[in-house]
Amino acid sequence: MKRHIHKVAVLGSGVMGSRIAAHFAGIGVQVLLLDIAPKELNDAEKAKGLTLESKAVRNRIVNDALQSTLKSNPSPVYTKDVVKLIRTGNFTDDMSQIANVDWIIEVVVENLDVKKSVFEQVEKFRKAGTLITSNTSGIPIHLMAEGRSEDFRKHFCGTHFFNPPRYLRLLEIIPTPHTDPAIISFLMEYGDLYLGKTTVLCKDTPAFIANRVGVFSIMAIFHIMQEMNLNIDEVDTLTGPVIGRPKSATFRTADVVGIDTLVKVAKGVKENCPNDEAIDIFVIPPFLEKVVENKWLGDKTGQGFYKKTKGEGGKEILTLNLQTMEYGPKQRPKFASLEAAKPVEDLKQRLRMLAAATDKAGQFYQQFHALLFAYISNRIPEIADDLYKVDDAMKAGFGWEIGAFETWDLLGVEKTVQAMAEKGIKVAKWVEEMLAKGIKHFYKVENGKKYYYDIASQDYKVLPGAETFIILENLSGNVVWKNSACTLYDIGDGIVTLDWKTKMNTIGGEVLEGVNKAIDRAEKDYRGLILANEGANFSAGANVGMIFMLAAEQEYDELDMAVRLFQKTTMRLRYSSIPTIVAPHALTLGGGCEMCLHADKVQAAAEAYIGLVELGVGLIPGGGGTKEMTVRASDEFKEGRIEEEPLKDRFMAIAMAKVSTSGKEAFDLGILRAGHDEITMNQSRLIADAKRSILQIAEEGYTRPVERKDIKVLGRGALGMLLTGIHSMRFGNYISDHDAKIAGKLAYVMCGGDLTEASVVSEQYLLDLEREAFLSLAGERKTLERLQSVIKTGKPIRN
Repeated sequence: MKRHIHKVAVLGSGVMGSRIAAHFAGIGVQVLLLDIAPKELNDAEKAKGLTLESKAVRNRIVNDALQSTLKSNPSPVYTKDVVKLIRTGNFTDDMSQIANVDWIIEVVVENLDVKKSVFEQVEKFRKAGTLITSNTSGIPIHLMAEGRSEDFRKHFCGTHFFNPPRYLRLLEIIPTPHTDPAIISFLMEYGDLYLGKTTVLCKDTPAFIANRVGVFSIMAIFHIMQEMNLNIDEVDTLTGPVIGRPKSATFRTADVVGIDTLVKVAKGVKENCPNDEAIDIFVIPPFLEKVVENKWLGDKTGQGFYKKTKGEGGKEILTLNLQTMEYGPKQRPKFASLEAAKPVEDLKQRLRMLAAATDKAGQFYQQFHALLFAYISNRIPEIADDLYKVDDAMKAGFGWEIGAFETWDLLGVEKTVQAMAEKGIKVAKWVEEMLAKGIKHFYKVENGKKYYYDIASQDYKVLPGAETFIILENLSGNVVWKNSACTLYDIGDGIVTLDWKTKMNTIGGEVLEGVNKAIDRAEKDYRGLILANEGANFSAGANVGMIFMLAAEQEYDELDMAVRLFQKTTMRLRYSSIPTIVAPHALTLGGGCEMCLHADKVQAAAEAYIGLVELGVGLIPGGGGTKEMTVRASDEFKEGRIEEEPLKDRFMAIAMAKVSTSGKEAFDLGILRAGHDEITMNQSRLIADAKRSILQIAEEGYTRPVERKDIKVLGRGALGMLLTGIHSMRFGNYISDHDAKIAGKLAYVMCGGDLTEASVVSEQYLLDLEREAFLSLAGERKTLERLQSVIKTGKPIRN
């Protein structure tokens, strides 16, 4: 049976329910969101003379929850207009409408009796064959299906989304003994392709995979912290981005998730896993009991381990002292090993350095890794038969850049097992057997494919998805060319991909050299070129440090050459004899965006934040971005709009340094082209999708485009309009004098200069204007101040 999901019903509109509804709407699915009807009127309803029978009252709980979700930050939707795909209602009046949906997702409170009563209602209206799943994070899935019909049980399982479901990529699929295997296969594929998830098949064990290991990690850190007499600020410094974990580290993560939720999961494991050898780790320490007793539950109550306050100097974040239970100023602790490791860009190398350190930080990492490695070894096969599922779950659900078994591999399995034995920490028998066989790694890469150690067969198996995903780090044997920043890979079928690794993946001379070299090689020997990388961000833009240095030292000839090289490179992307595709993800700013604007096609991740942000640092886009937005405005003149309108839209996108909040919103900003560029929901598929797209272009017959000399610019008429708008913004004190100067230069370029009338110009004419404006602004003192601020603090000043 071929299934299609056109409409889903989400039962329960709390924090998770409304966000799951928003995510489905974001991918174009119609959603019916239901919750209970109120049992009494609130004061506002009484004042309006409403009754409990009024529709506004009966749907108040679900409507308030949805509105609250839509206002939350970060946004749960890709674009604001998707809300029209969500209809709301209540269980009493509207449950019958679930007869028309393809998938029913239950997200009510974590109480088995409540869930069973909802499922009893569902059975009255659900049509046979409809998918029915529960988003529980801890209740055994099989218990919920007790007493239900055979068809219900056959189509029922757990689908555990992580909060927030748009951003956390894990979707745990938990079948019961009665679930039809075809349903599981469908959900695994649907979650991957359409919802953009890393789908992990779990066993029906307490807390499943991610929460079982993730909560153990947090509880283990709590215990180590007490043993080593560390404080909250020290622990969060040790357990954040420096080791490839989210900025929220440990205690901030607890605040975000909800400290009561953390305690509930920990207690659930302790009560329901009597054979867990590390059960004592799940004992709630006194400080945690006290925090819950005080109802300091984190973000939901306004304070937890951290507390935001407003003082004379603005907002301040205070940290809880666990000895005094009082809040104090946040500290910036320092450890010698961390200071030495921070400049190291390569995370794997940094982890090895930290784990080998002899100071207090090194001792912390050694103790934590020993507990973690022992724990995950003993969870196989209890929570999963395959070790890679643990890594997938932790990376997608808890934001770990490197999985637990991957970290163990990195630090040396044999070496760490010996060190753990010296501490009296024992690993599972299968690890000892693996080492005894001479197998010393959980993973290996051969011929571009990644393999994992399979405990059952005691041999390696290919990781699932090897045929679907293209992972560049697995293709070390397919390197065509490289320099110190870039690597050009042959990814098969006549396609090459250029990857680069710099700080924040910024674009400097070596990256530009790499792009030009990649085009040279592709034009000579291949069918197409993809620009893509597997960094945390696609690119934070041009190398600001280089621009600042050249401008501060008044090396304007060199700066002019650098800008010309950037323009030449983006124009080569546009006018090469082979098709080019850029595959951006996460931050894609400034020069990264300019590369997207000049490619034959963009294959963007759903979570791509793209924009031309140069005005924030006192410049205009100088790598062809200003020119390209002017070209696109000119092309829209032909569509019958008032000519100034498309120009104004493009001008405002640059002048306000607008950045899309998703790949889909980039279409609204005119950065991506409707009907041409594409979105990939699952970022793991991004390069594979880009390859599919570029092969299609090549097979249809690619012809090198002809450089444009037909661009209509509007001259003084439009320039006067834009300058008037800039003056009004300055007069209203919305922008500074320097902002006005930069915007004026931008307007001058986009209008084609001081032309007496509308004229037709070439791309090169606009590039020359763009470069001249960029160079003139680079010499301004206030621009240098902004550039310096970005280099020092990561943020521009407003001067």
